Amino acid sequence: MKRACLLLGLMFSAAALALVPATPLAQQAKKETAVKAGKGEKVCRVKLKYSGEVRTWVCRKEDPCCVWHEINYVKCGNTITGCL
Repeated sequence: MKRACLLLGLMFSAAALALVPATPLAQQAKKETAVKAGKGEKVCRVKLKYSGEVRTWVCRKEDPCCVWHEINYVKCGNTITGCL
């Protein structure tokens, strides 16, 4: 009985792996839509050093555009602490 359950579990696992797409959805290339800044905003754009990916995001005009190339991370800073 234990062997039958184990075999059935292995079969379901193999079937689930066969149905999973080869590339994760987050890694698929997609066409980037144009990012536009509204009133009081600015568009930040940077090409990451190590991956070569171009990231575009919107921040308030007074906030700095922050990027950490080593961990492929971008964000808007603030006026008090900057990019910390």
